[in-house]
Amino acid sequence: MSQQDECTHVHSTMHALYERYAQAIFAYVRLHTSSWEDAEDLTIEVFLVAFEHDHLSWLTEKQQFIWLRQVAHNKLIDRYRRTRRTALLPLEQVIETLCQDEAQAPEQLLLRREEVTHLYRAVEHLSVLQRQVLQLRFADGLHFAEIALLLNKKEEAVRKLYSRTLARLRTIYHQQEGEKAL
Repeated sequence: MSQQDECTHVHSTMHALYERYAQAIFAYVRLHTSSWEDAEDLTIEVFLVAFEHDHLSWLTEKQQFIWLRQVAHNKLIDRYRRTRRTALLPLEQVIETLCQDEAQAPEQLLLRREEVTHLYRAVEHLSVLQRQVLQLRFADGLHFAEIALLLNKKEEAVRKLYSRTLARLRTIYHQQEGEKAL
């Protein structure tokens, strides 16, 4: 194999690795960072480390994902040590972004804002783990197997947690709706 062929092979292998895992690694990093840009930067750092290691092609897909997740975890710890601040995405920022749809009529925008605020209040009653599962499933579109790997849990446990979280969220939401009607 010529040097050019070898470089092309390495490039295509690394591209496939990025395509396969970038979304999940980004979702994991985003759970622990305060901004979208920080999450993008850390995701890129994770794959730069991966590109420096040629042993990844010898690992199974699951082992590759676990290795990348561990690198992401270490990068998050490094960033935390450098900044010495906790990193959370404020839900107020998400609400503001959702409510900036200027294509809607003012009445629709107000109603949507009220509904989002109502949902936000209901979500506040959930545990951090429950919120993370909802974010990874709905916002990031990850499968249960990917969520399980990211959270170091069994897939079945994540499925049960997800189901129970949705049921709890419905109950809280309807209770608040009933209180609002009074």
